[in-house]
Amino acid sequence: MDADAPHAADRPTDAAASAPQSLSLCWLALPGSRPGREPSWLAGMPGAEVTVVGDEPTGDPVTFVHRPYRRLSGRFVEAGALAWFRDLDSLDVEADWVAALELCALVTGQIFGVAERAGARTAVLTWGNDAGNPMYRIPPYRFATERAKHADLFVCMIDAALRHCVELGIPEERCRVVHPPLDTELFSPSPAGPVDEPVALFCSPIDSNKGIDRVLDAFQLVRARLPEAKLRVLGRGPLVPMVEERAAATDGAVEYLGVAGSRAEVADQLRAAALLVTAPRPTPVWNEQFGLAYVEAQACGLPVVTTACGSNHEAVWAPNLRVADDAGQLAEAMIHFLANPSERARVGAINRAAMIEHFEQGQQLKRLREAFDSMG
Repeated sequence: MDADAPHAADRPTDAAASAPQSLSLCWLALPGSRPGREPSWLAGMPGAEVTVVGDEPTGDPVTFVHRPYRRLSGRFVEAGALAWFRDLDSLDVEADWVAALELCALVTGQIFGVAERAGARTAVLTWGNDAGNPMYRIPPYRFATERAKHADLFVCMIDAALRHCVELGIPEERCRVVHPPLDTELFSPSPAGPVDEPVALFCSPIDSNKGIDRVLDAFQLVRARLPEAKLRVLGRGPLVPMVEERAAATDGAVEYLGVAGSRAEVADQLRAAALLVTAPRPTPVWNEQFGLAYVEAQACGLPVVTTACGSNHEAVWAPNLRVADDAGQLAEAMIHFLANPSERARVGAINRAAMIEHFEQGQQLKRLREAFDSMG
C-alpha cells in the first residue's frame, strides 16, 4: 500500500466532493424590505451564508445586523427611498460579496465602501425593465446609478432587466439572468382540487398602479352576467377604503380579507379562489416588471387575468389572459374563466406544470449560485 495514499476515513465522500464551496454574502437591505424575497433566495443558494444589514429583521434565514437609516422623506419607497445607512464604517463583516437591490437605490451606492473594507466583490440584483426611467436622471439617484454600474456582477431577475442593463451601458458579460425561485411546495394546488365557486382573488398592493379601481369596476360588469361571482381582496394600501365601500354596497360579493400574516396564508387564499385578477398600469417612474403573485397563483393551479403592462408577459403566458386597461375587456376575461370550471381546470394544470419547469425553487437557487461562481 502506498504510504502517501489517504486512509479511507480521510478520503472525501461523494457528498463532500460534490458539495459547493462556501460563499459568504453581505446584503444591504432597502427600507421596508419584505420577507421571502432576495435575501432569502441568496441564503438558499447551495453553500451560502448571508448577513443582512437593515433596520428591522424580516425573519429570513440570515444573520441580521442592525444599522439605522438616515431618511429624508417617507414619501418614496423601495428602490426610490430617500434613505441610506448611517454608521457603516463600524460594520465588521467578512464576506466574499456585498450586494444590494436595484441600480438607482441610494443604499446600492454604499456597497462599494463595505466591499473595499471586506476585500469583497460587488453585485447588484435588478428587476429594472426601463432604461429610460426618469429615476436614472434625477439626483441623487443618478449618482447612485453611475456608481452601481461599476459592480462586478448584475443578476437580472427577468429577461427585460438584461436589456435594460445593456442599454444603460453595462457590459453584457457582467450580467446573468436568473429567474426568481418559486416554492412550488408551498404554492401548490389544493388536494381537494379546484374550487367550484366563481371566486376571483385580487392579491396585490391596494393602490391605483395595481388597478384595484379597474378590477372593482370590471367586477360590477361580471356580476351583471354572473350574479353568483365573488371578489376577494387581499393586501394593504391607500385604496382599502374604496374596497370596503364597495364591499358594503355589494352585500359581501366583494370581500376585503385584510393583510396576509404569512406567505402560507397567501397560498391558502390562492387555493380557495378560482382565478387571480389584477390590472396594473404604468406610472411615470414604474412599469410592471414581473409580479410574483402571478407565478404563485399559477403554481397553485389558478388561471390569471391581468392587464398587459410593462414586462408582465414574462410571468403571464397564454392560455392566461392579458388584456387592455379597460373594465369591459377585463370583465370579459374574468367571465371566460369564472363561468367555465372545466376551462379553469385545464389552464390551471398547464400553469402548474409550467411553473415547476421554469421557476422551481431548487433549480433556480442552483442557477443563482452558478451566476456568482461564473465570475471566477
